[in-house]
Amino acid sequence: MFSPLSTNRRAPSGNADEGSPASREAAQQAVERIQAFRRELAHLADREVLHLSVEQQQAVEAYHQGRLEEWRLLFDVDTHSQGRQFSQGMKIASFLAALGLGAAVFFLFHRFWGYFSIIWQAGLLIAASIGTLLAAMHCAARERQVYFAKLFGLVALTCFVLNLVLLGQLFNVTPSPKVLLAWAAFAFSLAYATEARLLLAAAILCLAGFLSAQSGTWSGMYWLSVGEQPESYFPAAVLLFALSFLPHRLYPAFPPMYRVWALLFWFVPVLVLSHWGSGSLLPLPSRQVEWLYQVAGFAGSAGVITAGIRRHWPETVQTGLIFFTLFLYTKFYDWWWDWMPKYLFFALAGLAAVLVLLILQRLRGRSLGSRGGVSSNASVPENGVVG
Repeated sequence: MFSPLSTNRRAPSGNADEGSPASREAAQQAVERIQAFRRELAHLADREVLHLSVEQQQAVEAYHQGRLEEWRLLFDVDTHSQGRQFSQGMKIASFLAALGLGAAVFFLFHRFWGYFSIIWQAGLLIAASIGTLLAAMHCAARERQVYFAKLFGLVALTCFVLNLVLLGQLFNVTPSPKVLLAWAAFAFSLAYATEARLLLAAAILCLAGFLSAQSGTWSGMYWLSVGEQPESYFPAAVLLFALSFLPHRLYPAFPPMYRVWALLFWFVPVLVLSHWGSGSLLPLPSRQVEWLYQVAGFAGSAGVITAGIRRHWPETVQTGLIFFTLFLYTKFYDWWWDWMPKYLFFALAGLAAVLVLLILQRLRGRSLGSRGGVSSNASVPENGVVG
């Protein structure tokens, strides 16, 4: 994977002291911690709980101001709420611009494609892919907030996808799942070069599509019919979950994405097979397969919730809760929908949600009680670096 990254967005190893943020996102988290500390300190002073001397206040303020100025110059972080709001707006504008330009490129090619000779068609496809890729690399090397780098990265991925699809049609190439692997490699490279989570999601989808297609072909199925075998997505889920454990110090937002997508590629097939046993590869009767996957769904989602709580993965806990609720409600539907009055069915469904709420509330109380009311990860966040 290429990584045209400059020190605009990475702390220089020779100048940064130990514990300094390594990326813009980690620096922004450190800025927010300083702002929260200031608010809490002012609150304690108003309640007459804690009063710092003038010298202590000046020392703390000087230290914070120095750190904020250092991170602002190094990472171009937002040190006040108004700047943060502008940055959020710029992210939305960048995303919309990328969608618009990508769609424009797609429809432009399809509108005028038939007017060019084969040589011009191939040349335009290659030039569009290389040109947008170079633009993305140039912006990634010069920007600190990489808005334009992400924009050109999405357009470059669109051009690359069009490149392989239209060149394949142009030269009558037999469709192959290997094209998904090429798209995944290109998208992964752009995602890590521009820190774009949308590009990472595209790369994950392409990689999962390739792995599921390969799994389907190994079982004797045509790769485009991979949706008929939900179990073929399990290898992708395992690989994505393993990728979340790789070192991502410079990309703290990426491991949660790997975990969420891994859980989606695991639990969605389990949910489908819990009601469609005939689609399974297991040599068992359909009813036994459905029962097996129903048990696996409940046990797996409960295990994911437990693991997420212990390792402080909020996105994992939320995903596990969503699927546990889905498995629970689908079983309620199977058991009661046909014969139970609708008002009673929804009343029982609501009471079940209340029961889950009470269980989670009790677990939360135990967790806080065992830690003295303070989470064990309060001092050092998982995805941030204490500044």
